Amino acid sequence: MRVLIENYRNLTAGHCGSGSMRNLIFHYTGLDLDEGVVFGLGSGLDAVYFDYPHAEPPYMCFGRGSSFETDVTDALGIDYRETPDPDNDQAWEDVRQEVIAGRPTMLSGDIYYLDYRKFKVHFPGHRYVLLGFDDERDEVYVADRTDEETQTCSTEGVRLSRNPPGGLSTYNSWGKFHSTDVRHSLADACGIALRKSAERMLNLDHSQQDLMEKLRGGSDGELAVGLHGLRTLINVFPRWAALEDPLAHVQYLDNAIVKFGTGGGFFRDHFATFMRWAAVQRPDLVDSKAVSLAESAAQEWNALSPMLQAIAATPADATGWKRAENKLEHIYEQEYSLFGQLGDRVLKSG
Repeated sequence: MRVLIENYRNLTAGHCGSGSMRNLIFHYTGLDLDEGVVFGLGSGLDAVYFDYPHAEPPYMCFGRGSSFETDVTDALGIDYRETPDPDNDQAWEDVRQEVIAGRPTMLSGDIYYLDYRKFKVHFPGHRYVLLGFDDERDEVYVADRTDEETQTCSTEGVRLSRNPPGGLSTYNSWGKFHSTDVRHSLADACGIALRKSAERMLNLDHSQQDLMEKLRGGSDGELAVGLHGLRTLINVFPRWAALEDPLAHVQYLDNAIVKFGTGGGFFRDHFATFMRWAAVQRPDLVDSKAVSLAESAAQEWNALSPMLQAIAATPADATGWKRAENKLEHIYEQEYSLFGQLGDRVLKSG
């Protein structure tokens, strides 16, 4: 059997999750939003740090939270649900039936195993959209963020990606639109997203920490999110200078800021786009000062990247380490101010 959904618009994107959700929301509801707006409506911004001894280097650092994809549809009032399933055969049959019925379907998995991608780093939270398959050729057809054209992957590659044999797994998680209705206005959706973002970054909402705890399987060591996560990164950063070979630690953080599909600035470029839009939608909650802080934080994260590259080139230079540490401190002060101000407004608004 061969199936291919051909009427799916796949715009390229800076980030896999926000790009996939932007395209899926357009396909199912006709709502056409900028990728940064979609990211912000999903309260996607975070600062996640956790020790993970199974990785090299033995930590992970993310600029977005774990539940963005369902959060954006919750904000918009769209009935979209994601389901994990540890049974590989059943999980494949479920999504196979979706595309047979003509429904593009969200997949989640480790990008390392997708043979059409040359990105050979383990990243378990990659998002891509299933559009079809060919049983005879043993191929799967998907939409991904880097190319508007449909990509071809081996069936085994997709299977391994969705529930890899080692490391972190999202256990064949897949998403389905159960309705095409958008029940919330954009202004209301914006307010919902702003509140959730503020509560998470201020560590009043512990949902993202709980999700990450489950994902990493109860490993020992540090785990922190939001402003606590950013503070944890700042605290551990100077220790790397004393390592015999700090290169992997520094390069990973540099990659996490830009190269790992963040849309720029550790996802802060996307959030700044959202805040500019939010100031129009909800001027009662977002003023020019908040927009300026969001834009400045994005610029500062982007400026940190070349500093880390300089450290990687000359790791014995103590001046470079201190300069980067000071930049992280400045970023923290800006985000503390941004979300403190935003929290004051959205939490008082009821």
